[in-house]
Amino acid sequence: PPTANGMPHIGHVLTRVIKDMIPRYRTMKGYMVPRKAGWDTHGLPVELEVEKQLGLDGKEQIEEYGLDPFISKCKESVWKYKGMWEDFSGTVGFWADMDDPYVTYHDDFIESEWWALKQIWEKDLLYKGYKIVPYCPRCGTPLSSHEVAQGYKDVKERSAIVRFSVKGEDAYILAWTTTPWTLPSNVGLCVNPEEAYAKVKAADGCVYYMAEALLDTVLGKLGGEDVPAYEVLETYKGKDLEYKEYEPLFSFVNTKKKAFYVTCDSYVTLTDGTGVVHIAPAFGEDDANVGRKYDLPFVQLVDEAGKMTEETPWAGTFCKEADRFILQDLEDRKLLYDAPKFEHSYPHCWRCDTPLIYYARESWFIKMTAVKEDLIRNNN
Repeated sequence: PPTANGMPHIGHVLTRVIKDMIPRYRTMKGYMVPRKAGWDTHGLPVELEVEKQLGLDGKEQIEEYGLDPFISKCKESVWKYKGMWEDFSGTVGFWADMDDPYVTYHDDFIESEWWALKQIWEKDLLYKGYKIVPYCPRCGTPLSSHEVAQGYKDVKERSAIVRFSVKGEDAYILAWTTTPWTLPSNVGLCVNPEEAYAKVKAADGCVYYMAEALLDTVLGKLGGEDVPAYEVLETYKGKDLEYKEYEPLFSFVNTKKKAFYVTCDSYVTLTDGTGVVHIAPAFGEDDANVGRKYDLPFVQLVDEAGKMTEETPWAGTFCKEADRFILQDLEDRKLLYDAPKFEHSYPHCWRCDTPLIYYARESWFIKMTAVKEDLIRNNN
């Protein structure tokens, strides 16, 4: 159903006409077809409209303004164009009972939702879990996949090739990430178990572990006319490096569980980077899967507003803005091998234009897989 705080437009003609055709046809065939109108009166579109009207920006400012007065303003805003919608519906010949509509903020409607949830709970289909979701820190809400698809933009950002110091060796594992702001939450590294890896002495005087196929791409620039870029000391399969330990990048990360070692997973590819990826289970679906498989600790040094937490030296900085400080810190400590710029398509919130982050959130889920056969049978 429409939200009456937005004006009807030409696209609504199509949807109203399509919604009208089938019930009208059945009515003309002699059936009794209830034609109840409805208004969708809550959700983010209404809240964002009121935020603009009041000059507020985000959850904290709404809470300072006061939830009750804010909700009252939302209830006023929601009916802004009600008359226009009614005129428009009449003009296009849409048959509906406009005098007795359902309204999603009315108690009886809300109670029907709670009733449905209670049925789901009683069937043991409701559970709480962590899931990595595309999340807008400005709106404070996850986005569905079709919402994410509406907001991609091409952006140029710096990635990071980082030196992770191997425990008990004068050597580094070179790992690549496109999200430097997740590095403080690092708890592991990941290699492809079936691919070839090498330990090399590079022309910059360091010993590195990385994928053999990418040596020239990453280390090639170190060589000169008479100086080879690197010398291969040993080769391995990724699986041989499993559980190899390294020193944490940052001293402020405390974990109770065992962490900071190499893991294996076939999702790691050799198309770019170093063939080694850094693992932060709080910020990516693949990372979360590897974290569960190896029982890695869960470290989330970014809060729900998308800002670095107080444990970090960059507390209060928006995570993507913290990239440059983190890269500078690693460079100062000679742990940054390179920070090449790369262009990629990155999702932004379609409502407020904030860059989305992939973020682990505790949420309620419905076990749809448990009723899959019922769904298919009903559809058939």
